Amino acid sequence: MYSLIIVDDERKIREGIANLFPWTQNGFEIKGLFSNGKQALEYLRKNHTDVVMTDIQMPVMNGLDLSSHIAAEFPDTIHVFLTGYQDFHYMHTAILNHAEDYLLKPIKYDELFTCMENVRQKLDKKYHVSSPEPAVDSSYYGQIIYKVQAYLKTNYRSATLEEAAAIVNLSPNYLSKIFKEKSGLGFSEFLNRVRMEKAAELLLDISNKHYEIADRIGYDNPKNFSRAFKQYYHVTPREFREKKLGAKE
Repeated sequence: MYSLIIVDDERKIREGIANLFPWTQNGFEIKGLFSNGKQALEYLRKNHTDVVMTDIQMPVMNGLDLSSHIAAEFPDTIHVFLTGYQDFHYMHTAILNHAEDYLLKPIKYDELFTCMENVRQKLDKKYHVSSPEPAVDSSYYGQIIYKVQAYLKTNYRSATLEEAAAIVNLSPNYLSKIFKEKSGLGFSEFLNRVRMEKAAELLLDISNKHYEIADRIGYDNPKNFSRAFKQYYHVTPREFREKKLGAKE
C-alpha cells in the first residue's frame, strides 16, 4: 500500500478528494490531510510518503514552495498539483520540480483515476512490484460500476439513481445507460437484487417481522414487499422462512 497525503486549505475540497476515490482498492492509503504546505512539509520530514497531492494557492506555505522542498529534499516522493488556475507559470514550475501531474479543479473522477493509475504503475516499477489481478475491473468505467454497486449495497433502503449519479459525477441518464451496459443489469434491477438478498438474510432471523423487514429494505407497504419478494424468489416471504427454518408463524 503506497502512502499519500492531500494538501489543500479548503477543508471541503481535501475531504472531498479523500472520499471521491476508492484509494485503498487502488493501492493507496491516505496518511494525512493538511491545510497548508508548512504542515505537510513538517509531516514529510518525519514520515516516509510516496505521494503528495497539493493545492497551489494556500496560506503560510503555498504549493509551489512545497513542491520545491519536495524536489530538493524528497526526490523519490511523487507530487501532483491540484489547482483552479490554468496558469503557465504554475505549469512551468510543476515541470521544473518534476511534478507528476497537474489536475484542474473541480477534480473529475476520470482524470484523477488516470493520474493515480499512472502514479501506481510508476511506483510498482520503482519497487519491482508485480500488481496482482484486481478483484474488480480497474478501468475507468469499471471503477464507476464498483462505486455505484458499493453505494447500493450500503444504501439499499433509500438509494436513488440521482444520488448515485452525483457520487460518480455523471448525469442520471448516462449512468443508467453505462450501468446496464457494463454490469448487465439495470440500476433498478441491481437495487432490487440487493434488497431481495438482504430480505432473505433477514428472514432467517425469526425475530424479524415481515413488516419490519419491508421497512428496512425500503418498502413502505409490506404487501408491495411480499409481491416483489415472490416475483424474485417465486415464494412468499412466509413460505421462504418456513422452507428454510421450518418456522411457523
